[in-house]
Amino acid sequence: MIKYSEGEAGRLDAAFHALSDQRRRAIVTRLCEGPASVSALAAPLGVSLPAVVQHLAVLEAARLITTSKSGRVRTCTLAPDGLRAAESWLHSRRLPQERAVDRLEAFLSEASDPKEQP
Repeated sequence: MIKYSEGEAGRLDAAFHALSDQRRRAIVTRLCEGPASVSALAAPLGVSLPAVVQHLAVLEAARLITTSKSGRVRTCTLAPDGLRAAESWLHSRRLPQERAVDRLEAFLSEASDPKEQP
């Protein structure tokens, strides 16, 4: 079992919590294209600006995005390091399953090979 320090587990929990909401995932997807203002992020979501600001606060607390303010415009940018923790966790769980499927496939191929039959 992989052991995480309390800080790592907390970051992982925060990342998955932040990504559990479809609007926050839509924001992250949009930010993959590049930085965007809060109003640009809010437009396609169909929710109020204060609601979007709350979603952004969750994403920022999870270290998935960063925000900066220039005058009256707040710009959001994706923070790739925040996504790496979740990606790494998922990857560590996927590999053993893929290996098991590969072994099963090899076994079934050997069992169905007509040259191997007596």
